[in-house]
Amino acid sequence: MAQPEAKDDALYNLLCDGKISEFNNRKSAGETADLRGANLRGIDLRKLDASGLDMSDCYLRHADLRGVDFSRAKLEGASINGARISGAYFPSELSADEILLSLVHGTRMRYRG
Repeated sequence: MAQPEAKDDALYNLLCDGKISEFNNRKSAGETADLRGANLRGIDLRKLDASGLDMSDCYLRHADLRGVDFSRAKLEGASINGARISGAYFPSELSADEILLSLVHGTRMRYRG
């Protein structure tokens, strides 16, 4: 598995700069973001429209994910160690145990199948 990386992607850079509203606007206008394997460590992602995003293998350590609806995002292989997840809605393919293991120990989340 590759190390998390900074992406050369305009929408990724908006997230890193805390411009969540602009990210959401551009995403809703049809732009796509390459977030697979992205390093999103410590970023405040509250209010992110995560619907349809492929965030597989993302590194979300200490990110603020409170209230984000990930139910229609792909999070397989993502790690959320130490993230703030109050009110976050995760895909049904992720068990509560998988989420907790990732939150506490930094394991990569695996979809049940």
